[in-house]
Amino acid sequence: MDAKVNENELIKTTSDYLRGSLRSSIADELTGALDPADAQICKFHGFYQQDDRDLRQQRREHLLEPYYSFMLRARLPGGVCTPQQWLTIDAVADGLGNGTIRLTTRQTFQYHGILKGNLKPLIQRINQAMIDSIGSCGDVNRNVLCNPNPLQSELHAEVYRWACRISEALLPKSRSYHEIWLDGQPVEGGEREPLYGVSYLPRKFKTAVAVPPYNDVDVYTNDLGFVAIAEAGQLLGFNVLAGGGMGTTHGDGSTFPRLADELGFIQPHQAVAVAEAVVATQRDYGDRCSRRHARLKYTIENLGVENFRSEVEQRAQLLFAPSRAVKFLHQGDRYGWVRGSDGHWHLTLYIENGRIGDLPHAALMTGLRRIAEVHQGDFRITPNQNLIIGGVAERQKEEIEALARDHGLLNQRSNMRLHSIACVALPTCPQAMSEAERCFPEFISALERLVTTHGLNDQRIVVRMTGCPNGCARPFVAEIGLVGKGPGSYNLMLGGDGRGLRLNRLYRENLGQAEILEELDRLFRRYAGERRERERFGDFTLRVGLVPAVVNPVEDFHD
Repeated sequence: MDAKVNENELIKTTSDYLRGSLRSSIADELTGALDPADAQICKFHGFYQQDDRDLRQQRREHLLEPYYSFMLRARLPGGVCTPQQWLTIDAVADGLGNGTIRLTTRQTFQYHGILKGNLKPLIQRINQAMIDSIGSCGDVNRNVLCNPNPLQSELHAEVYRWACRISEALLPKSRSYHEIWLDGQPVEGGEREPLYGVSYLPRKFKTAVAVPPYNDVDVYTNDLGFVAIAEAGQLLGFNVLAGGGMGTTHGDGSTFPRLADELGFIQPHQAVAVAEAVVATQRDYGDRCSRRHARLKYTIENLGVENFRSEVEQRAQLLFAPSRAVKFLHQGDRYGWVRGSDGHWHLTLYIENGRIGDLPHAALMTGLRRIAEVHQGDFRITPNQNLIIGGVAERQKEEIEALARDHGLLNQRSNMRLHSIACVALPTCPQAMSEAERCFPEFISALERLVTTHGLNDQRIVVRMTGCPNGCARPFVAEIGLVGKGPGSYNLMLGGDGRGLRLNRLYRENLGQAEILEELDRLFRRYAGERRERERFGDFTLRVGLVPAVVNPVEDFHD
């Protein structure tokens, strides 16, 4: 193998289709960690090795290894699960995790604080409820997002089915997960990965399906996107997008966030073939030397959009038709009760930072357990870290609402808070440079005081914070993005459009939270006095020149 190839490529190709030495690593009781190579392979099985960074120095002083634990993320296409599955999710979190459930921007749930010896029992428990974690991390397609809150119930159901088909088509075919965690029988006569090959993809790959006019999945930030095109409630096909991605590296100008390009329109039955063709093209052309440049967005930048489109057409044996015009209204969730066209109700609950537990002021975990015990519909995790109690019959609406209200799940929140999300960051994320989830509620409280002072309480300003520039909370499409730069400091990004169709721009670099609040106080004062009718804060920052305007093909296509 070429010496320039990233070491992760050697780990993958010699892993025996993702088996590695995971069995012996898990059995080793002398350490809470895995073998370094297995710590890479385990991601394909759905979990990451982490340690408590708050305890690092203390444990080092006592000559102890770091306090290792694991984060496991489930595969849950479209974020949908049954009440019975939710009860299992709840029980596992309490018995084998750290007692909380974290809803993620990949429209699934994850557990934190799992000890090594609890990994196999945990995976077996969720598998009994027909939930797995195959490919939810690693250099493969991740959990497929899909619009979670339907008004047109039949249309959403059809689109959701296509999201599930795409998810299944892009799953790794290795039986290693079943052998290691579920005690399945080894494959006889050899094994192969018809789509991924022995090296899988150069980097992670993300797919989303959007149903206009709601861009709650932030479809343009994904490697691969499908935008449902409907007429009179009937699905006509999809606009296909490719090349989005949020991650960047501070100080490296060759890395950047990017919105996806339009490839064209396809009919529904062509979706799986196109998905496989896009993945195969990335498999063959993606950068396997530098992981910083290994995402599909850089592959398209290198090949050019036209060449990439032609390659996908050839592999999928089709020709893209011109993309259809669509209109997106906003990128957030719709809270409270929404009634679908089939007469069922859907209740969207705000879950701060996606963290579900029993808190002094709100017994969120207990409340959702009580709802799951009586609910006859489903649960739907949103890509904005919230939860929908879906498919509620009219006769159960009052009971569900009472349970939600009694357990603090319907506490009143400001517009600012309802449209804010943050990543986990410290103390467990190894990439975090600064705080996010732990400090974000207090930071939003400070912002709430500012918007109240300036009479802006009615504005739905999208605010997102991450502890590093990898962009897990999609900060680069927020109207106000805070991207961790170092301990207690952030880059302040401004200029998103509130619809997920425009990247924001760097406004000020390396600011502490007090400095950020001073800047925003001044900017909110200007916005309150100079804004045009119905002008969003992000649009205002561009119009008055606070951040530079750039040519944006995605935004132009929709405007």
